[in-house]
Amino acid sequence: MSNNKVVLYIAMSLDGYIARPDGSVDWLFDVEGDGGDNGYGEFYSTIGSVVMGRLTYEEVLKLSEDFPYADRPTYVLSRSKQAPAPHVQFTDEAVENLIPRLKQDSSGDIWIVGGGQLVQAVLEQQLLDEVEIAIIPKILGDGIPLFPTGTVPTHFKMAHTQTLGQIISIRYQVQGK
Repeated sequence: MSNNKVVLYIAMSLDGYIARPDGSVDWLFDVEGDGGDNGYGEFYSTIGSVVMGRLTYEEVLKLSEDFPYADRPTYVLSRSKQAPAPHVQFTDEAVENLIPRLKQDSSGDIWIVGGGQLVQAVLEQQLLDEVEIAIIPKILGDGIPLFPTGTVPTHFKMAHTQTLGQIISIRYQVQGK
């Protein structure tokens, strides 16, 4: 059995949103952090595979000319047929099949990048091991929630907290798996 974990690592506004209503995450880039990468490099070094939904993938493409996860196997879940793209594998495989397979085969932890629908599905299937949330000191007032209405009730145990400038990072372990 693999020791790889399935980890949700994500930023969230004070009012619980991970993106603006249009999917934009521009509000993340003017927050005073720790002066470095806010722990991202250390986290990313543990990752063997990256998983995200199609809408999240489209937003990631807007952030940089270079795909930021090109050095890791990246799976983009989509219900519709997608044209092949460099650096990613589009799939309509159910999370209850994909995630256990990746957990077994990956060279490191599996990062659930988002969005909300994927997070909801992974929680429903009890596949998530840890959640690390960077709380950004902003209220968006509207947007895409981290945990959409109807997300299965889930219990967590605090594993770690850290202050990174104005950002609070909280890591929880999922209980009752």
